[in-house]
Amino acid sequence: MRELRHAFLGRLGYREAVRLQEELRDRLRAGGPEHLLLLEHEHVYTLGRSADRGDVRAGAGWLASRGVEVEESDRGGQVTYHGPGQLVGYPILDLDPDRRDVRRYVRDLQEVLVRTLAELGVAAEGRGKQAEIGVWVGDDKIASIGVHLSRWLTTHGFALNLSTDLSYFSGIVACGLEGVRMTSVERLTGRRLEPAAVAGLCANHFANVFERRLEPLGEMALVESRGL
Repeated sequence: MRELRHAFLGRLGYREAVRLQEELRDRLRAGGPEHLLLLEHEHVYTLGRSADRGDVRAGAGWLASRGVEVEESDRGGQVTYHGPGQLVGYPILDLDPDRRDVRRYVRDLQEVLVRTLAELGVAAEGRGKQAEIGVWVGDDKIASIGVHLSRWLTTHGFALNLSTDLSYFSGIVACGLEGVRMTSVERLTGRRLEPAAVAGLCANHFANVFERRLEPLGEMALVESRGL
């Protein structure tokens, strides 16, 4: 099994997280290890490669009053929200040579989230249609997926709503789906779960699905790896 270094980084700005992913991807390309970064973001709307800027419905005043930034991203997909109470996962993997299949990669990410949610008491499913990529509970979406691949090296990943303030989704057309309703573990179960409490569970399921051997990053190793 390949080694997968993982850590929960706490709350991190979006741009800083992108820089970190790119740095770790470059190291991976040069023969370095794979990583799974788990974290939560400050309030931000991110626009994927297929995004329509008009899907950010909130005006400048609304964004400023709520402290929401708007960032463009090279991930797939359209517009989504990241913020406190949401577990965000950024795998930096090399899918070569045995997993060179983008659809399989997305399905595997969905499976990680479905298994994680099952342990939290939520029955969920992944969907295969392009417009519905993500994880759903009935007609409600609980997790979004948007990835970037460069010569089979991955960045970006998934966002799972745990105790997310879902009102922030009202400022956008989430994932380009007019009228989609977002949900969270807290809304469905009444349990308020912090991302740090779920990160280890998610990492274990990730390792099982992707057949990796987990190697936790110590605090000093994490600081050194960030290089920021």
